[in-house]
Amino acid sequence: MITTTALTKSYQDIPVVRDVSLRCEPGTITGFLGANGAGKSTTLKMTVGLVRPDRGTATVDGRPFVELPNPTRVVGLLLDASAMHPGRSGRSTLTIAAHMAGVHPSRVEHLLDLVGLTHAAEQRVGTYSLGMRQRLGIAQALIGDPAALILDEPANGLDPEGIAWMRTLLRHFADRGGTVLLSSHLLHEVQATADHLAVISGGEIVAAGRLEDLLVSSTIVVRSPDLVALAAALDAARIDYVAGSGDALTVDVAGGRVTTELLASVARDHQVLLTELRQSEANGLEQLFFSLTGVDVSSRQQAAA
Repeated sequence: MITTTALTKSYQDIPVVRDVSLRCEPGTITGFLGANGAGKSTTLKMTVGLVRPDRGTATVDGRPFVELPNPTRVVGLLLDASAMHPGRSGRSTLTIAAHMAGVHPSRVEHLLDLVGLTHAAEQRVGTYSLGMRQRLGIAQALIGDPAALILDEPANGLDPEGIAWMRTLLRHFADRGGTVLLSSHLLHEVQATADHLAVISGGEIVAAGRLEDLLVSSTIVVRSPDLVALAAALDAARIDYVAGSGDALTVDVAGGRVTTELLASVARDHQVLLTELRQSEANGLEQLFFSLTGVDVSSRQQAAA
């Protein structure tokens, strides 16, 4: 539903986005992660026609955003929750959006209730907290009952209850066949919400795929009281390994070729007793993110201290 192909953008000969290609399918939530200045917002703006790319294309539902006859009926956007008239009420803001989208005004009341703003519907947006403006922005993105959502930092300003509410809202949207592309700096929240992930660093995509695949461990721990015999068995099977702790060896899965079942079979064939055979613990999203973006976690923690 949302596709970018080799999107590239430079400002004053300084590359900001380089050959960014994304594919977000219906029924999925794709988390778009990157440090400040990595190119996330520029990529999203190119996707919806707010920034012209130097090269590359972006489509929503198979068409460039600017060619959609009524974009709000296809894709809902939340790129800047502060970009609302502060003098209008929440209800007035949504009523205008409903009129522009060509939807029945009754949808305004439904969305005010959905995002929990019925009690503040007559208040001016300028009096809203940041979290309330985020809720109103999400309602505005949903006004046209779109099939896709593109959200830039939608959890910014939300309290824990609001974050949990948004997670549930987006999950239900995706489960009904919707497509969600969201950028965020809240790594734990992305891990709890998204099922696909794209990481951008220095303007380039450095990892993309299913979240569970990216987080899966790439090594297997195998332990035996007879380490020499175990090593000989692995050598005979042409399986690479490195010394682990104590009487254990660490084996690389080699792109999926080596599995715990294969290692158990090798040990059995060579009559080697195993006392432990397990996939090593998967990396958390924070560890994965820092490793992909070249950030030294220990130095960040020391700096914070």
